[in-house]
Amino acid sequence: MTGKRKAPKEDKGGGKTTPPPLSDEESNLFRTSIGDTRPLPDNGKTFFPPHLPWPDLRRNRTDTNPLPADALSDYIPQELTETGEEFFFQRPGVAPLTMKRLRRGHWGIQAELDLHGMTSDEARASLIEFLDECKQLGLRCVRIIHGKGLSSRNREPVLKLKTASWLMQRDEVLAFCQARPMDGGSGAVIVLLKVARR
Repeated sequence: MTGKRKAPKEDKGGGKTTPPPLSDEESNLFRTSIGDTRPLPDNGKTFFPPHLPWPDLRRNRTDTNPLPADALSDYIPQELTETGEEFFFQRPGVAPLTMKRLRRGHWGIQAELDLHGMTSDEARASLIEFLDECKQLGLRCVRIIHGKGLSSRNREPVLKLKTASWLMQRDEVLAFCQARPMDGGSGAVIVLLKVARR
């Protein structure tokens, strides 16, 4: 191509540039490349593509959950069902079939949080931040690894029970159960989350 395009002109008002006009050679090349085309008929409708903002994962936690980390109680409620090593929670209104599916691994695990080696305060804050992010991303099923408590004082699963208690206090948690052996067994829970309708 022998024709040379002129440099864009600067708009002294706002600093914007306007493209130079196309040469005859460039116009012919464009028409040849697009071939035999016709404009679409005007039906009077205007199409606006949807604008979906990216999730802001580091947004202030108070935007998604008004309770600060220290507002989640460490009290272990009576309603926490515990049978030997296995325990589960099912919010009122959740169908028994849903709980059965959760136990069988019906939903794929979309994210996980490992609380190993954390203090109670660290674990509580990490859990809140994790659940807030899951809520923003619209995740349905996640795994939380709390450990079996074998290295804790008196070899008691303190963090395991506290994790269950904290989960019960979060409205978006519909149910949770002990993980299957392949997913962590008694050292982890699988959590089913409520997904907000868009």
